[in-house]
Amino acid sequence: MKTPDPDSLARRIADHMLASEGTGPAWGIRIEEARVGYARIGMTLRADMANGHGTAHGGMLFALADTAFAYACNSRNRTSVAASASILFLAPARVGDTIIAEAREEASAGRSGAYSVLIHKADGTAIAQFQGQSRIIGGPIIDIDTQENENG
Repeated sequence: MKTPDPDSLARRIADHMLASEGTGPAWGIRIEEARVGYARIGMTLRADMANGHGTAHGGMLFALADTAFAYACNSRNRTSVAASASILFLAPARVGDTIIAEAREEASAGRSGAYSVLIHKADGTAIAQFQGQSRIIGGPIIDIDTQENENG
């Protein structure tokens, strides 16, 4: 059986994870790109995602970054979770803004990984910087053999 291209497998994993969660589809998250150790996702801020100041709720920004982080750290088809994460808020985003989260693997060793996620507006204005540490806890997210058999 042919081994899938690692980047196309990473995209399949991200698509599978998005389809399997309630949060991403509810928030209108779109996967723009996913490859090994990297994910770029976007969403448009709605009124129900704003805080009392009329700007993006910090929890929504954290959740967007955490989602991109999840797709990046699971991209090798090994079940990974967040071990820790933090965020620095840099500038506000407003209702109607399209915001993008780009997650990059900075380092990995054994079962641990370090990731950086930049959240920015579509025009490039930085909104927040997220740092996450991952831990591999299990086996595959998708069964490659089953996927190959189903796809022909």
